[in-house]
Amino acid sequence: MRIAVLHGPNLNLLGTREPEVYGRETLAGIDERIRALAAELGIEVETYQSNVEGALIDRIHELAGRVDGFLINAGAYTHTSIALLDALVGVGRPFVEVHLSNIHGREAFRRRSLLAPRAAGIVMGFGADSYLLGLRGLTLRLRADARGTEEA
Repeated sequence: MRIAVLHGPNLNLLGTREPEVYGRETLAGIDERIRALAAELGIEVETYQSNVEGALIDRIHELAGRVDGFLINAGAYTHTSIALLDALVGVGRPFVEVHLSNIHGREAFRRRSLLAPRAAGIVMGFGADSYLLGLRGLTLRLRADARGTEEA
């Protein structure tokens, strides 16, 4: 099983960007924790970060043929990008939306996710652990889907 982890805009600034909201852990540290959990779960992960909407969409298209699902923190694109939603839905792979903070406890414009209605699940508010919880959930979902396919 292979999962792509996508980090959206400004997540490269983790560790220094508003640590009272996003914590002090860097993106490199989060990726390291994701890789460690993936090894424990017996899966492969590939991580990617971009501040550019089109680059994220291109990456989804490129990865779709070799991954089973996506774990995505789309950052601000969560609230604005129909194109990102279309890419995720269009490639036909399940995805889990993650956020470091609880978007429902923040500014009104952050409370709406364009991705949420089509996501397999959403994890938010647990800081960097949101990624780990999301990875566990997506792995369970993919394994259950594979068992269902094998039984059919």
